[in-house]
Amino acid sequence: MLRDIQALFASVPLNGKVLDYKNAIIAENVLLKPTEASRAEAFQRLKQLYSLDDRFMLFYTLRLLWDQANEAQPLLALLCAIARDPLLRATADFVTTLPEGAVVTSPAFAKIVEEHFPGRLRKTTLTSGSGNIASSWAQSGHFSGRTEKVRHIVNPHPIAIAYALFLAYLCGCRGNSMFDSTWLRLLDTPLYILQEKAQQASQQGWLEYRHTGAITEITFRHFLKDKV
Repeated sequence: MLRDIQALFASVPLNGKVLDYKNAIIAENVLLKPTEASRAEAFQRLKQLYSLDDRFMLFYTLRLLWDQANEAQPLLALLCAIARDPLLRATADFVTTLPEGAVVTSPAFAKIVEEHFPGRLRKTTLTSGSGNIASSWAQSGHFSGRTEKVRHIVNPHPIAIAYALFLAYLCGCRGNSMFDSTWLRLLDTPLYILQEKAQQASQQGWLEYRHTGAITEITFRHFLKDKV
């Protein structure tokens, strides 16, 4: 739902609350949905994927970073959605281990989900859900193509690096282990480039990055200053 979240964030100010997002979608129809039912469904889905609530660090930080670089938005959206959606998250290891140029179809995603959640989903739900998952990975830049998805290597902006590192931090990772986390593996980037881009994000003020010898320290005073 990348286009929907882009349109929504463009219509609601940074300090918007859940009711502001709901009003924008349902009353103002900023997503241009054809019926009231489809507007309500869009709100529920976006709330499920992103929370739309700045009381939660995951969303609060997403909104802080969103307008800093348009090219970072697809990966920012993916990272937040994976943190909140267990079905999408279940396919992360599968995607990140695929080589560039590999071809997959929606049933491959359905198989991965069924392996993680055996018997939990009806066949129709599994089929539609796997299509949505494949679309999500395509919107983030990891794949291209409609029926057959061809694996691509993404090129993350430093803003996306900052968000991925913060998600690793929230999960309890510290120091060098942050670069070994699932969040950074999603970015398809060698360690030395991740470190370079983390330094760029530090220079922009989004984090504090210090690397000396084998010791790495990364902190997030900018994100946490209003939440402590």
